[in-house]
Amino acid sequence: MNVLASLVVLGLLIFFHEAGHFLAARSQGILVNGFSIGFGPSIFKKEVSGITYSLRALPLGGFVSFPDDEKNSNIPKDDPNLLRNRPIFQRAFVISAGVLANLLLAWLVLIGQAAFIGIPNQPDPGVLIMAVQNGQAADISGLNPGDQILSIDGLKLGEGQKAVQLFVEEVQNAPNQKIQIETIRGNEKKFVSIIPENNLGKGKIGAQLQPNFSKEIQPAKGLNEVINQANFQFTDLLTRTIQGYKGLATDFSSTAKQLSGPVKIVEIGAQLSEEGSSGLILFTALVSINLAVLNSLPLPLLDGGQMVFLLIEGLLGKPVPEKIQMAFVQSGFLLLVSLSVVLIIRDTSQLSLVQQLLNR
Repeated sequence: MNVLASLVVLGLLIFFHEAGHFLAARSQGILVNGFSIGFGPSIFKKEVSGITYSLRALPLGGFVSFPDDEKNSNIPKDDPNLLRNRPIFQRAFVISAGVLANLLLAWLVLIGQAAFIGIPNQPDPGVLIMAVQNGQAADISGLNPGDQILSIDGLKLGEGQKAVQLFVEEVQNAPNQKIQIETIRGNEKKFVSIIPENNLGKGKIGAQLQPNFSKEIQPAKGLNEVINQANFQFTDLLTRTIQGYKGLATDFSSTAKQLSGPVKIVEIGAQLSEEGSSGLILFTALVSINLAVLNSLPLPLLDGGQMVFLLIEGLLGKPVPEKIQMAFVQSGFLLLVSLSVVLIIRDTSQLSLVQQLLNR
């Protein structure tokens, strides 16, 4: 049931992303002829008012298609309602609408959590391990997702984001040096020795951390508290996601090991959904923000790649030649499909029994 819940969430997030593109185009009177979830052959399709809605075999994304893409379209090439004939700012809105939809959805989900479920009490002391990278120092030392870290070399970490920052600083200052951390797993407290890996002169243990928020929640005292809590969570998740993608440019070999494919994402969703509605909401917000940031990257087939073409067109005063665009898109398709296959094989081979990711 937990796996099913995470699959449903992924499907809904893809739907909302594509719906953003679709509604942005339709609201401006731009012609649309297809709305698809997934890639490959159609499992189900239905045409309504000239638009073909389809569900496809490979649920790795989706797309909205326009008559502009059809060579045998009966619509005149100079029709003002074709996407390519609209001003650059209108096309930019259509392209960016998927990213905006995912960001808005993440924020609304967090608003709903704060309003209807409540907000966490003040964080407990220490930091919480969210995920552990295979083969890295944290994994080798036996640390697991859900473990709480209270101190490092006898230094109490305190609470909240400051505790995370202090722990990270202490680890970074100890590359290739043995450190001792005090942890709690369930009701068991113990000390663990760990040797941070030397990464460009800084220590690194290969673990994703967050403040050790209490599971106890309390009703929000008003609309301001709801909005403030949602804004804090949204900003924190967005900032950490952007920092993670920046790592691909600054430290690709290390950061690439942390990339997750569909199998791993579903596993993480299943783990978080074991925590109930709060865990599933966190998963929804986190993946929605990741989809937004990923699609903003200037890569082929992604929204960011299309925005690059628009930017060049704006600077040159004319569109990029169609042959160049086609070569760019085709190379991107092969790259993304190859990466997806590699990640699926890797994650499937490493798939462990579902753990209690936030086990306290």
